[in-house]
This record gives sequence, structure tokens and C-alpha cells, in this order.
Amino acid sequence: MGISLISISHQNAPLSVRELFAFPENVQVDLMKQMLERKSAQECVMISTCNRTEVYTWSDSESSHFTDMQELLLEFAGAAQMEHMSDYVRFYSGSKAVKHLFHVAAGLDSMVMGEDQILGQVKRAHEQARCAGTCEVYLNTLFRYAVTAAKKVKTETDLSRTTVSMATMAVKAAEKTFGTLHGKKVMLIGASGKIGSVVLKNLQCIEGAEVFITSRNMRQACADRHHKVTYHVMEYDNRYELMDEMDVIISATSSPHYTITYDKLAKCLRTSRQRVLVDLAVPIDIEEKTEWLPGIRRYDVDDFQELAKVNNEKKRHEALAADQILEEIRLDFERWMVFQQALPKIGRMKEWMLQEAEKKGLEKAIDKMFYRIRDNSSPEALRAFFEHMEIE
Repeated sequence: MGISLISISHQNAPLSVRELFAFPENVQVDLMKQMLERKSAQECVMISTCNRTEVYTWSDSESSHFTDMQELLLEFAGAAQMEHMSDYVRFYSGSKAVKHLFHVAAGLDSMVMGEDQILGQVKRAHEQARCAGTCEVYLNTLFRYAVTAAKKVKTETDLSRTTVSMATMAVKAAEKTFGTLHGKKVMLIGASGKIGSVVLKNLQCIEGAEVFITSRNMRQACADRHHKVTYHVMEYDNRYELMDEMDVIISATSSPHYTITYDKLAKCLRTSRQRVLVDLAVPIDIEEKTEWLPGIRRYDVDDFQELAKVNNEKKRHEALAADQILEEIRLDFERWMVFQQALPKIGRMKEWMLQEAEKKGLEKAIDKMFYRIRDNSSPEALRAFFEHMEIE
């Protein structure tokens, strides 16, 4: 009974597993609706990013539905018959599930601690569930509390003060190879996407870099153009024609297919020199075999673990302060939830008290209520009740 979570994330699953669960938005909506139709939950919200797929549910059933939830998730991923998939799945319930969401929204559970993008992704997941009709009073309130807590962490700690994200990691990966991107040619595939647009903003800050952007949504890519930075917009279908000139190619799309394949890249590379390929997509955009080509260094999202460690170590102290803020708001939410669930009992108690007051007077009705509390509470619960009912 209550809030539950099934999670597959960078904390416990490699990229090869996570990409199986990188569902398009229409599939996410279908999965959430199926969760309700199969009675595995009464409410459902799904968060899907390059580093995690998580399904949050609410149910007033006394029995656990974790097995049903896992079976449905594996079914949608086409992984029901794969061995050892249960090794990559984590389950949380009650306070642990609530605490996990708060940590996710605040960036404490991210590969790059304190990264900014995750809060927007949590908001979009909540809105998607609301529009799909799979999210009502309990998960609506949970996600509102989580967003509020994350915003408080952002304003009251330095956890996100120095902006670091997967997008900035992509640029750092390229700079690690070349030392600087000044004078280098960089191609960005998927510039109008959620991650690609952030990568583009980072590239615009690099003086002397020549940037080529390719996007299926050319109108949006052009609309994002920064007047102080010169870059070239090219057709997506013509991307291979310029790859031989590039020093760095970054791909960040939501395409289910490769944007760069080994065979096509091998054919278009005529000059032999050092190049960096950065793949920010899940499922991957750039075929893994491309790193077999001479001079190619290929990065994917799992390669950023080492780069993220330095950032994360610097933020350990801020993470402790953030955790205190999150814990206070988590307790507020859980108090709300206990009270919300008790509303029918409160209604019955009010009705009983009114009847008793009418028969025996208000004072005797109040006394009788306290005797009921005494007779139906453990000594510990009774002591805590009276300790916290001081009226000033």
C-alpha cells in the first residue's frame, strides 16, 4: 500500500541494458496506461532519461505488485526472456521510494552530481503522466513536493551553482583529447533536441571553434541561432559529406537508429588524423565499431563516469546540506500522505464526536476521544502524540 518504484539506472545497469528501456514517449504513455489497466497500480509516472528509466506508482492495495510491474517493464523492453535482467532492477517502496525521487529531482542521484537537466526531465515526466490521465492526487502531490525540494536545494546550496551536465561533459571529453577546441571543426547532430541545444550553448562559448549543426528540425535549429557566434546549419541527410573535415562529432538525438554507422563513416573519411566522436544518446547514435577506425576516439555516456568523479567529490559537502533540506520536505510530504489517507477516519471521528457532544456535551465527547486514543495506541506512540500536541 502506498508509493512504489521500479528503477533501472546508471547506478546498477550498463548502457547496453539501459538502452533496452529507452522508450519513445508514445511507448512510455502506453506502458503507464497498461500499468493501470492490469491493476498493477492506481497511479503511475515514468521518468526516462539517458541514465535512468524509473516507474513510480501509487496503490491502496495491501499486496505488493512489484512482480507484475517488473514483468510489464521487461515485456515492453523485449527483455522478458533475457537472463539476469533482474540483477539490474531495483525496487523501492514507502519512504525509500519518496526519498529516491527527491534525490533524483535534486541531482543527487545523477552521474554528474547537481546537474541541472534532471529537474526539467522530472517536471516533463509528471506533466506527461497528468496529460495521459495516469497521475492523480498522490503522485501529483509527490512530484510537486519533489520539485519544490529540488528548487530549494538549488537556491540554498551550491550544489548546482557551477553548472555541470552531460552536455558539458561532452565538450570536456573533446577538450581532453585536443587540449582546446580553438580552431577545431565540430559537428553537432541533433542540435534542436533537449540535450543537443544545451551542447550548442556550450560550444557557443568556445572562441575560435567552427561549429556545424545538423538537425531534422531545421526551423527550430535556425531559431536557436546565437547572433554572436558563427555556425553553419546543414541538412541532416548531408551529414556524411562534411565528416572528413571534422575534428569532433557529437550526436544527441532520440532516434531509434544509428546517426553514424561504421561502414558509411569509413567510406567518407579520406584523411587520416585524430578525431573524437561523442555519443550522448540512449539508445546509442554512433555504432560502437566506429572506434576501430584509425585515429578515432569514441565516448558514450558511460565513459563520463571518470570525468564526473572530480565534480562529484567537490560537491560532497553541498550534498550533505542538500540532503538535510530534502529530508525536511520529505517528512512534510509523508505527514500530508498519512493525513490524506486518514481523512475517511477523521470524517467518521468528527461525526461520532458531534453525536457524543449532542448527547453528553462537548467536554465529555473530547474526554472520550482522548480515552480512545489512549486505549488504541502503543506507549511509544502515545508518548510521541502528547509530546507534539503542546498548544502555546
